[in-house]
Amino acid sequence: MGLLVLFLPLLIIALLIKIDSKGPVFFMQTRIGKDGKPFKICKFRTMDHQSEGDSITTAVDPRITRMGHWLRHSKADCLTELINVFIGQMSLVGPRPDVPGYADQLQGNDRRILQLRPGITGPASIKYRNEEEILAQQADPKSYNDNVIWPDKVKINIKYLENWTFWGDIKLIFETVFR
Repeated sequence: MGLLVLFLPLLIIALLIKIDSKGPVFFMQTRIGKDGKPFKICKFRTMDHQSEGDSITTAVDPRITRMGHWLRHSKADCLTELINVFIGQMSLVGPRPDVPGYADQLQGNDRRILQLRPGITGPASIKYRNEEEILAQQADPKSYNDNVIWPDKVKINIKYLENWTFWGDIKLIFETVFR
């Protein structure tokens, strides 16, 4: 239903991406989903299509396109993840799916996170909604992410798993929309 309601805005965003920069409209990336199974996440492309580099991105990354800055700030780049929800790879609420390499680092009790279907939003996503700005202020963004943000997200996601309720998810959806 969300895809139908958002069809026109998604189409307009796709056209603006094509006007703004060369390359495909969508960015596909392997992420780790439920039970540790890899899947391709679908997002609007926000970076130069030929860019390579670190998977950690800051708000001042020169690879981000003009349209990409707006998409990332508004989180509209994630709207196409409704496709992943529609085909059952993701849910609306849950831990954000990690790239291979991060999900592989989950150990012991923390691996329980992989029992959940990853989500478009969740408590860690809300807490770190300005993650790129936080990372831009660090001398070593990757180290800060690896040693501070990612471990905190793991703790937040374990707490979410242990305290999950339907109404809690509804609250997180509203909190996401109104932030």
